[in-house]
Amino acid sequence: MELSEYVQKGFQMLADPGSFDSNAFTLLLRAAFQSLLDAQADEAVLDHPDLKHIDPVVLKHCHAAAATYILEAGKQRADKSTLSTYLEDCKFDSERIELFCTEYQNNRNSLEILLGSIGRSFPHITDVSWHLEYQIKTNQLDKMYRPAYLVTLNVENTDSRSHPEIRFSCNMEQLQDLVGKLKDASKSLERATQL
Repeated sequence: MELSEYVQKGFQMLADPGSFDSNAFTLLLRAAFQSLLDAQADEAVLDHPDLKHIDPVVLKHCHAAAATYILEAGKQRADKSTLSTYLEDCKFDSERIELFCTEYQNNRNSLEILLGSIGRSFPHITDVSWHLEYQIKTNQLDKMYRPAYLVTLNVENTDSRSHPEIRFSCNMEQLQDLVGKLKDASKSLERATQL
C-alpha cells in the first residue's frame, strides 16, 4: 500500500505508546472511523477528555493519517493479513494491530458502501444538440463576422442517475477537430471489439 510520507509519519506517531496510550489510541481510531462513516460527525470527536493531553497538531495529524489509511485499505479491499503487514511495518504492537483489524472488520461493510457511493464511472452521453451563432460585433464594437457553435451534451451519470448538461462553445476548426477525434475513437473501439 503506497501512502505519502506525511501519512506514514502520522501513522508511526500513532503507533508510539509514548505518544498515544492504549485508551487514547482506541479513542482516536474510533474517531477516525466515525468521522468517515458518520455524516453528522464533527471535530468534537477529537475533544474527548482523554485526548486533551495530546498536542492538537499531533492529534489531527494522526487522525488524518488513520483516516487516510482506513480509506486506502477500504479502496483496496484489504484483508486482515494485508492490514497487519502494513501496521507491523509502521511499528504497531500486536495489541494495537488486533484492535485496528477488529475495528476495521466491524466497519468494513459501511466503508465499502461509502466508497461505492462516490462513483467510479464517467458520464454517458445520451444526446447532443447544437446551434450556430454568428458573432457580428464584440462588446467593444469591433466587427467579427465569425460563426460559433454552441454545443450541449446531455449526459447521464450512472452512479447517481442524474442528467446534467455540459455546454461549450467552439469555432468551426475546433468542432471539426472534435468530430475527427470522435471518429478516431469510434474506429478504435470498433477494431478493439472485433478482436
